[in-house]
Formats: sequence, structure tokens, C-alpha cells
Amino acid sequence: MGKSEADVDYQKLRFAYRHVDEAPGHVHPVAVVGAGPIGLAAAIDLAQQGVPVVLLDNDDTLSTGSRAICFAKRTLEIFDRLGCGQRMVDKGVRWNVGKVFLRDEQVYAFDLLPETGHRRPAFINLQQYYVEGYLAERAAQFDTIDIRWKNEVIGVEQHADRATLTIATPQGRYTLDARYVVAADGPRSALRKALGQESHGRTFKDRFLIADVKMKAPFPAERWFWFDPPFHPNQSVLLHRQPDDVWRIDFQLGWDADPVAEKDPARVIPRIQALLGKDVEFELEWVSVYTFSCLRMDSFRHGRVLFAGDSAHGVSPFGARGANSGIQDADNLAWKLKLVLDGIAPDALLDTYASEREYAADENILNSTRSTDFITPKSPVSRLFRDATLKLARTCPFARRLVNSGRLSVPAVLRDSALNTPDEAGDAFDTCVVPGAPSPDAPIRSQGRDAWFLERISGSAFAGLYFCGNGETPLAAGRRLAAFKYPGVALDLLLVLEPGASQNEADLPEGIAAIEDTEDVLARRLDAKAGSFYLLRPDQHLCARRRAWNEAAAIAALERAIGKRQH
Repeated sequence: MGKSEADVDYQKLRFAYRHVDEAPGHVHPVAVVGAGPIGLAAAIDLAQQGVPVVLLDNDDTLSTGSRAICFAKRTLEIFDRLGCGQRMVDKGVRWNVGKVFLRDEQVYAFDLLPETGHRRPAFINLQQYYVEGYLAERAAQFDTIDIRWKNEVIGVEQHADRATLTIATPQGRYTLDARYVVAADGPRSALRKALGQESHGRTFKDRFLIADVKMKAPFPAERWFWFDPPFHPNQSVLLHRQPDDVWRIDFQLGWDADPVAEKDPARVIPRIQALLGKDVEFELEWVSVYTFSCLRMDSFRHGRVLFAGDSAHGVSPFGARGANSGIQDADNLAWKLKLVLDGIAPDALLDTYASEREYAADENILNSTRSTDFITPKSPVSRLFRDATLKLARTCPFARRLVNSGRLSVPAVLRDSALNTPDEAGDAFDTCVVPGAPSPDAPIRSQGRDAWFLERISGSAFAGLYFCGNGETPLAAGRRLAAFKYPGVALDLLLVLEPGASQNEADLPEGIAAIEDTEDVLARRLDAKAGSFYLLRPDQHLCARRRAWNEAAAIAALERAIGKRQH
């Protein structure tokens, strides 16, 4: 884009429309509909794996207002893999601590990441227009991503070998064929409507005023949540800090509030002054009134169209589960599309995208529903329970587990996925990171420098980890591991050395690398012992583990993870 970040106003940025002539008979591998965070992430992920993508968006701008602002540790790790994580973290406001208040008294505080040895914080706060802008700039670096702004998808027709999209542009309509379509076109998805599909769930009878306020304030970079504060009695308030001296403030209004009238600055400003004090100077950047829903499509796959993000599922914002779960949708889908397009995996592998992410959506909806019910009790009995719980939480740790101001986003553990290989009978493992869970990060040493484990594995390949020890030389272990190959499947094979151990990688067999588990953190978090073997999917979810290396078992686990072997 040719400008420094300081010169770019991401809220006003416009992208150029260009006319494109589709070649007759040409079928694109993948078309992604929607250039929001989820569509951009999916396109970048596919491009990094060598899959050409057409990315279509009905607009030519980024999101307005800050919208999604809380991006979780797992999402940041995915952004790292997409090549823009550090930029997000550098701009964002890091936070790990949250505080809960009843009226004007702090009830308790919590730390979401109390231990060291993590590259990324529990969360950053970053306005969605920055996230989209950084992803758009990353996508523009790929010649294999054809971004088409002002290209609105208005229809879809499915065939045995492709889907045909009808697209409206400023210069008229045209059609585009693609083997698969990723529908990331938001809660009002045109593709969902075109296929005659609906989302089902629950709408909560409450309204919330969400204001982005520019000010200089002494509040720390923490999540503060008030129940029944004196400045907004009988309701709740949430406060978050964002970059550029912008603060997000959420005011519960109640179901009877007029959504139009409540956006009037004459009503918004007194509410903010009641919180901050009348002498604090501030400016309103963005104001909206929301009614929240928790809902999803029955199935995220419809033939050659796969739904992701808000087009597939929606949650209330308490817990920051919307954008984070959508990014994880893209993370789950891209590697599966790559293997299916290459003919390595059967088309049925894409069914596991739907089943895995439907499970994750149900988990998010359950947590968001419980949070919203606790925050907005709808009966005298539920209000009595909530207030009693909050009062007990001041002094009783057990009650703090019942307080629900938003169970904050964590990645789904896909325990029941058909792609997992169950633990071998007799293999005793800790249950902290089971098959189906994303791999933890850890500090390591690689190629003579300090690094992090998740940055060492490519993210576009399966990863096989063998933990050396008990007198076994890395060279001997490497020779055995080198036999682990599978036609057409990219594999990162790593020997994990004990703290203090080293190995010249030039002496190892081709295709084998070594890392030092410098503080024994990786082994501890995975519950690995000398001789243990772990297989990670390209999305860094664990799919198999064994206490002893067995080549046939490793190949069987890989075949199962790509959908070529059943239970």
C-alpha cells in the first residue's frame, strides 16, 4: 500500500475496484467470500500452503468502529503463523488480569496467564479495523490471492465438481466457478440466504450501549466489570483499554431502552461522565446499541460451500468468543482444503471441518449463554442467586468460580474428533493436553538461537516430535525417525533434546531437525518422557501420542488424521 502505518487511517481506507474478465471454463481452486478477519485469514492460510484464492467482498472498506477488540492467545498464535502476529501484538494493548466489582467494591481479581514461558499474552485489545488492515496488507503480499473489492456475491449454484457464484459489480454481473467456496460473509450472509439456510438459537431480551471513547485515563490495561455500580445502578458496565487512548465501555440498558434514542450523544455523554467524572475530557469515537443472540447453522457444510465465522455462528460478546472462534474456523479449514484439492485426502475430510467446528460453536454458545444469563438475570430468583454469589465471592474462593462476567475465550478441545488416534492401552498420560487439544507453546533453542516452539513448526505441515533422552543419541533417533514419510503430506520431524543438550543438524539425516527444550517446559506441558512421540496437525492440534516410537503406528495415526483410516 506504499504508506507507513502512521500515514494510514484504517477507518477511512478505501480499496480500488478493478474490472476482471473471467476466462471461460476456468475453475478456481477456492473462492473466499468476505474480506473480514475470517475471510482474510483463510485466504492467507491457503496461499501460504500454495493454494490460489479469489477473495470477494461486497465493500471497499474495512470495518467501522472498533467492533471486535479482544484477541486471545490462541488467535495470536494463529496470526503468528500467518505472518502478522508480531504486528498485532506491537500495536495492541496486552492484558492478563481482570477485576470484578459489586457496586463500588472490588470483589476479586483473576489472572488468565499466571505462569511464565508463554510467547503471547492471554489477550490483546486491538480495534478490528487494525486487525483487518494488517491482514489485508499481508494478503496483498501474495500473488496467488486475487482480492476483488466491490464484488458482491448474490447467488450460488452447485454442481458435482464445482460451485458457480453470481457476482454483482459496479460494471455489471458475472459468474465465477470454484471447486470450493468459503463463506465468511458475516451474520447477514448472502450465501446462507442463497442456499435457503438459516441460523437457529436464542436472542436475549436486553440491550447494550457500546461506546468507544477517546481519552487519557489512569485506568490500567485490565478488564474491569461492574455489577450494579453506583454510576449505573441495577445494570452492568464493562471497561477495556484499546490502542490510541481509546476505551471501550459497555453499558447494559435493559430491554425497554429505545435503541435509536440511546445513541444520541445527549444520552451517551452523561452515562460516561457518571463513570469517569464530569471533569474528565473525552471524545466519542463510535457508538452503537446491540441486542445479542447466540445461534448457529445446523450444518457448516453444504456441498461445496463451507461456512465460517459469523456466517456460521454468532455469540454474545461476553467472553470474546466471536472473532476468536471464527479465526479458529479458518485455521481448521485451510489445511484440510489443501489436502483435498491435492487429492491426498478424501473429500470427506471436509466433513470433519463441519463436525469439529460445530462442536466448538456449541461450546462457545453454551458459555456465552450462561454468561449472558448471569449478567442479565430475567427473574427475581436468578437475580437473588447472582447477587448472593457476588457477595460471597468477596471472601469465599468457591463462589468466585460461580461468578460469570464472561467465561473468556479458550480454544475448543476436539476430544471426540474422528481424526484423533486414541492413546494406547497402558500408556499413562497426563490429561492436560489430550488428542484434540492445541499444542502449548514453550521456550526452546533452535539453530543456535532462543526461539519458541510454535514458531519452529511451519503450520502448513504435520509435525512429528520425538523426545530424546535416557542415553539415546540424536543421531540414532534421527535415523529411525527419518523413515516416517507419507506420499504428498508435508512433515516437520523434530528431535526434542533435553535441557543443555545440543546437536549439529548437519549431522542428522535429511529432513530431521533438532530443538533444545531449554527449560523442560515443552516436555512438562505435553507430559513427555524420553522416547515419547507426538503428532500434530497443521493447525497445531495434537492428534496422536505414544510413549514409544512405532513407525507403523505413526503412519496409521497420520492416515487417520487425513481422513483415510476409520476407527
